[in-house]
Amino acid sequence: MNLLNLHIISFDIPFPANYGGVIDVFYKITALHDAGVKIHLHCFEYQRPPAKELEQYCESVHYYRRRTGLAANFSLKPYIVAGRTSPELIENLLHDDYPILFEGLHSCGFIHDVRLKGRFLIYRESNIEHHYYYHLFKAEKKLTKKLFFLAESVRLKLFQKTLVHASVMLTVSVEDTNYLSVAFPGKRVVYLPSFHRHAEVKITIGKGTFALYHGKLSVPENSIAAKFLINQIWEPSFPELVIAGLDPPDWLTSLAANRPNIRFVSNPADDEMFRLISEAHVNIMVTFQPTGLKLKLLNALYNGRFCLVNPQMVAGTSLRELCAIASTPAEFKAQLHRLFQQDFTQNLIEQRESILMKNYSNQNNCKLLLEILTLR
Repeated sequence: MNLLNLHIISFDIPFPANYGGVIDVFYKITALHDAGVKIHLHCFEYQRPPAKELEQYCESVHYYRRRTGLAANFSLKPYIVAGRTSPELIENLLHDDYPILFEGLHSCGFIHDVRLKGRFLIYRESNIEHHYYYHLFKAEKKLTKKLFFLAESVRLKLFQKTLVHASVMLTVSVEDTNYLSVAFPGKRVVYLPSFHRHAEVKITIGKGTFALYHGKLSVPENSIAAKFLINQIWEPSFPELVIAGLDPPDWLTSLAANRPNIRFVSNPADDEMFRLISEAHVNIMVTFQPTGLKLKLLNALYNGRFCLVNPQMVAGTSLRELCAIASTPAEFKAQLHRLFQQDFTQNLIEQRESILMKNYSNQNNCKLLLEILTLR
């Protein structure tokens, strides 16, 4: 077996790397390529076009149409899994005996296939998915979507059992590591933080004039967090709040229609988004789901000044001491008043470097993944 070859099954086309899950996939690919690994990439296509840019990092790139709609929903498998199974995929995997890396539970439709018995199968966890969908169920207001999220949570909980076929599991947070270690006793579970685009900390000292919340705003978790900031946190006396991200729903933008110190930036290009992160005085990040590692937090810590988060955002990470923490609206307001009176200093940059470069270095994480692939 040539251990320098690796199949990677991605739930989406991982370029451009402009939202959470695909960021981890894309920068993992580039790191492995730089380390000499020949990558055979398999992508499910449904909203993003094929990306020729991937060919410079991969030995081969294969695309499969993701099935959506009722055909993928009427299944005992979770919707996010059922639409990502393809006869062509399993045939391509059977051409050789290379290790297979399944990116997210979404891509694990064949992890229990008897034809893969004896192969080295790696599950890359990005969320405890049934927990994630249960939180979506609780947050959703529309009855049809609410019922879908509940049904999907149940199906994901049942489907999770197939992970017993994984040779090793790679997790993105300490809490998720603990969860899977208990759920699969005796299974090898390794904490491997998400890969990202940053090789060094690049922060401008001093002050900015606005605060930033950013995320994929079509995702309910993110739109609900933005609503929380608009309705419960942002006072007329505060500096400007910029809310930036992909596909904000109309109901969300309408909340700020008569708020002169709240501004939306819809579908910003990557360069514009990183400019906003860098120029903001405070990057605010709120989540109501303490699962996974929020890559937007890493982006802000590498490139932005003060980071104000709720406890769920840093759950299972070593990043708490690099952030200001708030839980209630009153605590958020007090922290904002405090932070906008402070300069961001060189000492704070050095503190970030000491933690980020030790625990979240792509180079170190790639070395660990290579050890897993070669030493078994």
